[in-house]
Parts: sequence; C-alpha cells; structure tokens
Amino acid sequence: MPPQRKKFNVPYLGFGIGLRPVHYKDLLENPLSVDWLEIISENFLLEGGRSLYYLDAFCEQYQLVPHGVSLSIGSANPLEETYLTKLKKLITKTKSPWFSDHLCWSNYKGKSYHNLMPLPYTDAIIDYVSQRIRMVQDFMEKPFLLENVSSYVEFTDSTMPEWEFLVRIAEKADCGLLLDINNIYVSSRNHGFDPLAYLNAIPPERVIQYHIAGHDDKGSYVLDSHDHPVRDEVWELYAKAIPLFGNTSLMIERDDHIPPLPDLLKELEYAKKIHQDVTR
Repeated sequence: MPPQRKKFNVPYLGFGIGLRPVHYKDLLENPLSVDWLEIISENFLLEGGRSLYYLDAFCEQYQLVPHGVSLSIGSANPLEETYLTKLKKLITKTKSPWFSDHLCWSNYKGKSYHNLMPLPYTDAIIDYVSQRIRMVQDFMEKPFLLENVSSYVEFTDSTMPEWEFLVRIAEKADCGLLLDINNIYVSSRNHGFDPLAYLNAIPPERVIQYHIAGHDDKGSYVLDSHDHPVRDEVWELYAKAIPLFGNTSLMIERDDHIPPLPDLLKELEYAKKIHQDVTR
C-alpha cells in the first residue's frame, strides 16, 4: 500500500496509549514498547505540584502529545487567553509535533458542562468554528488536530451530514484531523448512517492521528464509555481505514476500568498486527 501524503510536515509516531496515573510507575520504571504517549492537557496546566514532576520525568523518556478536553472551540464564549497561554507552554515543553481537541462546545457563560456537546451542522457554524481554529493554531504555531466526537442527538437546523461538516471546517481552518474510529462507529449506530461513507468522505492528507477505544452497547443506543476493551466492530472499521489513510499515528484511549498495563499493551499489539496484515 503506497503511503498517503499528509497535509502537515509531522512525524509518524506509531502506536501509543493514553498516559494515566495508574500506569505512571510501570511506564517510568520499566520503559516498554510504547512509541508515544498522549496526555490530557488540562492535567498538566498547573504552575507546580506532583503532576509537573511526572511531566518532567516522562518528557525524558517518551514523546508526549497534548490532547485537550476544554478548548470548547464551538462555544459562544471568547477563547480563553490564560488557557491558551498555558497550553502553548505545555506544547513547547513536550516538544509535541501537534496538539488536539474536539469539535464541540463544553462551556457557556463561565460554566463548564464537563461534556463534549455537539453542534448543528450549518454553514454559519462552519464559518465560526474555522475562524476560531485558525486563531488557536496561529497562536500555538503548531498543527492543530480536530477530533470528531460521538453524538446522541441531532439538530433540526443541520443541513449536512457530520462528515461534510467536519471536512469543511478542517479545510476552511486549514487544520488536521484526529479521526476517532470508535466515535464514528458509535454515531453510526446512534444515527443510522454507514460508517464507511464517513471514512470515504475524509481527505486522507488531513488525517494525522487515530483514536481507538471501547464502548458500551446499550442495545437501543451505543455509549462512548472508554471503559471496555476495543470491540471487534471497531477493529474491523480500523482495518478498513488503513488503506484509505496510510501511516497514521494511533492511540488507544482508556479512561475507566483501566486494566493493568500488560493487558492494555496486548490491545496495542493487536492494533499493530492489524496494520501489518493490511499493509503487507
């Protein structure tokens, strides 16, 4: 399979996991075959304390990439200068090739909703969000990756499918994409669309990273829970994405019921095997 040319001049990092406190000791004392680690940006924006001690230690041994959950790029609130300044300092410290956050809103009038709320898929929102992404990306002086979120409701005002909305924002903002394979599957089940139609609509050159995660199948809907092993249907969708997007850095997310590190690394090895089998 010929490699796909990427939009941004960033390295292919390989296969990584999310850095979580339960694994700090194992990852520092016994460096394992993890190519890179994704960190939750907000956990390391303090001025001091134990989290920064660990940040220094991990910076010495691993490539770290910040992934945010509170940029709230679709919010009606102005962008928060203090947050952006701290985030830029973190990106500089980790020497990260990119940073990422979600296509959503999560705060309003100073109140955080601690959730990744969806947006209506309209031309006006495309213009608004893409302008804000350009501002953030210019300030950081690093490529910004926009992640698709899982969704459970639809807006009557929407005038296009999610994948068109995502692509048009990325192209107008000139940013990269963090393609969450599990979120595509979850939303396809919740809204009844073909996940392959979603994948086929995404420009390969903009896809820089994948997220893979587990979900909770409730029968009448699917919940993006990050508390289960990756399910077969998501692995199958990932295998179909590989020929479309070439070498794309992958990270496994696990935020609850976090297993021992060896168990998580077995999933990572399975991701490598799928990639090798498809590209052989």
